[in-house]
Amino acid sequence: MVEITTYIGKCNFRGNQRVFGIKQRDRRQHLYVIGKTGTGKTALLKNLALQDIRAGHGVCIIDPHGEFVEEVTAQIPSERINDVVYFNPVDSEYPIGFNVLEVPDMKYKHLVVSDLIGIFTKIWANVWSARMEYILQNCILALLDTPGTTLLGVPRILTDKDYRQRIVARVKDPVVKSFWIHEFETWRDQFRNEAIVPIQNKVGQFLNTPFIRNIVGQSTSSLRIPEIMNEGKVLLVNVSKGRIGEDNAALLGAMIITKVQLASMERVRIAEEDRVDFYLYVDEFQNFATDSFAAILSEARKYRLNIIIAHQYVGQLVTDVSTKVQDAVFGNVGTMISFRVGATDAEFLEKEFFPEFTQNDIINLPNYHVYLKLMVDGVTSRPFSAVTLPPLKFELDPSAKEKIITVSRERYGRPRAYVEEQITRWGSGIGEDDLVEGGGTETVVGTAGGQNEAVCWNCGKKTTVPFKPDGKRPVYCQTCYKQIEEGKLVPIHKRMPQIGREKYAGSLGGLGIEFKEEAMTTSRAAPRVEPPPQAPRGEPPRVIREERFVPRRDRSFAGPSQRMPLAPHERRETSSQSMGIRSSRPVVRGGVADARPLSLSALKTSDGKEGFSAASAQKPPKRERTSVDVSALRKILDESLQETQETTDQKKEATTNGSSVMKPGESVKL
Repeated sequence: MVEITTYIGKCNFRGNQRVFGIKQRDRRQHLYVIGKTGTGKTALLKNLALQDIRAGHGVCIIDPHGEFVEEVTAQIPSERINDVVYFNPVDSEYPIGFNVLEVPDMKYKHLVVSDLIGIFTKIWANVWSARMEYILQNCILALLDTPGTTLLGVPRILTDKDYRQRIVARVKDPVVKSFWIHEFETWRDQFRNEAIVPIQNKVGQFLNTPFIRNIVGQSTSSLRIPEIMNEGKVLLVNVSKGRIGEDNAALLGAMIITKVQLASMERVRIAEEDRVDFYLYVDEFQNFATDSFAAILSEARKYRLNIIIAHQYVGQLVTDVSTKVQDAVFGNVGTMISFRVGATDAEFLEKEFFPEFTQNDIINLPNYHVYLKLMVDGVTSRPFSAVTLPPLKFELDPSAKEKIITVSRERYGRPRAYVEEQITRWGSGIGEDDLVEGGGTETVVGTAGGQNEAVCWNCGKKTTVPFKPDGKRPVYCQTCYKQIEEGKLVPIHKRMPQIGREKYAGSLGGLGIEFKEEAMTTSRAAPRVEPPPQAPRGEPPRVIREERFVPRRDRSFAGPSQRMPLAPHERRETSSQSMGIRSSRPVVRGGVADARPLSLSALKTSDGKEGFSAASAQKPPKRERTSVDVSALRKILDESLQETQETTDQKKEATTNGSSVMKPGESVKL
């Protein structure tokens, strides 16, 4: 078998212009390119990628600017047009399905979670917290146990209790299930809202973009990375920052890299000699570099995943808390190519190229000139200088780009109307499993050709269905179902029994109404119910009645009647047996048949006789007048007034003396 060599440039040592390249097996040690903007990095990557595509290799290019992918697309040879998958998120008319929660094997679900958490942590590092990571981790782990879930389920599982219960019912991990049942559900509403709002905000920024939502919201991925890698296809990912936003580009690009990593790890099931080389090009890879990317550089070689990465300066690989990516790059990369860099990076790279090249040499490199250390037969060569090849020229097909886009739409894209309808139905709960024991709840629409009569769960209209209704699957007439699809009607998950108040035959306790078998008071004051702990379990709450007030019976009082409490011996219980009561609350009546209506004739008059007449009510009893001798009382009153006057005069004389000066012993008068 002839080994393929990929050409890089011409060496210029002592004027000896010789074209050189790198062998296929040496590329499995990865290739690293660094240099300032405009020095020729993208031109070098373009030449390498076109050589790989024309050689029939599988290639994936992730470009955060879009120009690299566009130029490569225009130069795809005609024999490889059918192998190209053109992934452009801006193509909103035919979105390609990409479900990041679709795992090839459940043993990799924790790897998916860690990668997604790493992506979110990198993008929103300034606002990320341990609590956000803890909640989001349990969200993703719970969703992964339910097939067909997407990232759209993250904000929904936090706010929709019914949806959360259906998801948690399928969780197999006891730790994750315990979080949702024993921890999340016990949080107070205020604390829960404070905890989930940051996650809703950050994840919502990603999902609220319509074309992004139509891509990651599809339950089934049409972008099958394992198939692309094993069959040697070409995946061109155009995540242009200027068109979809910086955060969206970083998220999509990092998620695709995660999928490539999972697909490469699945190659462990394939014999090593049967594994096909696949080349992953990542331009400006600092946008997608997470801690998991370091693992790819360390382990990808054995899976025949060959990585070519390029960026501008070393500081892009360092975060506030970690240098893991930087250490992985300079510790695992076999071939290193340096264009012109700044002074800080030149000082760092001098350790790699010394003694052949110094810091000053690296700073003063012209455009398209490089210093490199090349992997040759598994051994790194001494540093040497070279000039990269000019852009390769191939015969171009003017219609190649349009053909590639058309083929990708037909094979991997889905119409936008269909995708949005499916997402709307999912958001409305139509077609979801209700997790009812004994069967699912697939929505059934009544048709004219049905054989079994049924009743619409919404309007109660009779319709026919092609199955025997079991009371578990929702049934709608055609009119109601159309309103549900249009979003005008909320679907019903479970049919509730419709029993009228007058037809309810069960105990009132089943409806949450509790009674005490006592007569109700006629007092205007509402009864006070003691706290539940004071009453024994199983007994109804005690009702303490407020004291009743009646007008004062003092006839000498001429003002409005005052309210005073009755004496204990005057209190008596009144019940519904002795008098009619109008109340908005339920009244328990007992012994109504034995009660005798109260009449005026049953009352007794003041002389002890029974009966009551209007005449006796109009003529009050006459009072007898008594004569009293008040002469003695008047004499006593005059003597009392005279003594009071003498005492007052004596006090006035003792207040001051002739000189108006206080003498010793006199009291101070204020």
